[in-house]
Amino acid sequence: MPDIKILNPDALGKPLGQYSQVTRVKASEFLFIAGQVGAAKDGTVGDGFDAQCSLTFGNIGAALASQGAGFGNIVEFTTYMVDADDIPKFMEWRKREFPRLFPNGAYPPNTLLIVERLVKPELLIEVSAVAAL
Repeated sequence: MPDIKILNPDALGKPLGQYSQVTRVKASEFLFIAGQVGAAKDGTVGDGFDAQCSLTFGNIGAALASQGAGFGNIVEFTTYMVDADDIPKFMEWRKREFPRLFPNGAYPPNTLLIVERLVKPELLIEVSAVAAL
């Protein structure tokens, strides 16, 4: 079992959302999850930002479960979005859903980037993750 410490050092100030500044990990193995998007297994893209967020994190959950892991194993997210106007929606989605995904309230660090587009033009969000096993 990895030893994962999610930290917010005083030197860095309070995070701006549902994430932490630092993760300290002692683990024997890491899992790198490619960017997951707001599409179902059959390729159907979610209708709207909230639906795509749910599918994206559902896909991450499926990837974790396939390796015997869960959201508590996540040590870092990188989020790519195509529209800065969706940032408030993303923050609201995380405020609503992260307490369920991370019941201990320790949210992994997240880097958020706004990009021109994703692999398909209808996709609004992509999230990659690193987990410690």
